[in-house]
Amino acid sequence: MELYGGAADTAAMTTPFGRALCAMVTPFTEDGGLDLDGAARLADHLVSRGCDGLVLSGTTGESPTTTDAEKSALVGAVRSAVGDRASVVAGVGTADTRHTVELARAAERAGADGLLVVAPYYSRPPQDALEAHFREVADASELPVMLYDIPARTGTRIAPATLVRLAGHPRIVAVKDCAHDLLGTQRVLARTGLAYYAGCDEENLAWYASGAAGYVSTVANLVPEHLRAVLDAFDAGRTAEAARLQAAAAELVEAVMAAGLPGTVTVKALLGGLGLPAGPVRAPLRPADRATADGLRAVYDRLAAG
Repeated sequence: MELYGGAADTAAMTTPFGRALCAMVTPFTEDGGLDLDGAARLADHLVSRGCDGLVLSGTTGESPTTTDAEKSALVGAVRSAVGDRASVVAGVGTADTRHTVELARAAERAGADGLLVVAPYYSRPPQDALEAHFREVADASELPVMLYDIPARTGTRIAPATLVRLAGHPRIVAVKDCAHDLLGTQRVLARTGLAYYAGCDEENLAWYASGAAGYVSTVANLVPEHLRAVLDAFDAGRTAEAARLQAAAAELVEAVMAAGLPGTVTVKALLGGLGLPAGPVRAPLRPADRATADGLRAVYDRLAAG
């Protein structure tokens, strides 16, 4: 899949990884091992139902508890499963610049189309150090980079002014935005060619209507067709329909993302009940209890019933 390059047309440049991206869970076997067959099946399912990009080894993909070798194997399995039907973006961000560079190069060798690079967490580097980190990672491979701004988890915001400067790097092309700052997002959109992707499902339509490229969605693991339909309706000028579809998904978005459990836990609880590959979560995460899983399924069924 041609995703990035000097000869790319305007559409490719504004949506370098597609529009409807899923932050895919990482399926595990019941004994906790990496389930590569399950990952391939889940990837094929998601792409067949409207996802034009898959983001692996992100927050939803339990990246803190998978090994470097597992991350590379996951990219290879998903690449083989989806071929050129969808972009494959590999999460490589860590708290260590050297380690992140190593993961970026490994993802490139494994067949990724792009890199998701989160702000280094825990050490909370100042903006000049943060900028240097991203530049070093972007220089480490030939792959385009999506920066991941999620200060609630990392403790560090990628400031709009820093994003504007980083937009000048030829391989930094996109942002996954979980900063909940529409004004800041609009400022960067107005001053750069960065492709913004909503990283919080409740903001998918609002960000898209403001000029974002699309979304990187956790809830798309469950209802990929529905979330894709929001974008399709908006693009077709059916804005009232897009708003209705976005509102219809709100109960599931809240149940999955704002019910006191990590999205990985709630999504895996539902996927297992739907007969799709998921498996357990890895410690320190713990599975949802039966009452929570049943409640999630009831919300999912209401949305599926229309």
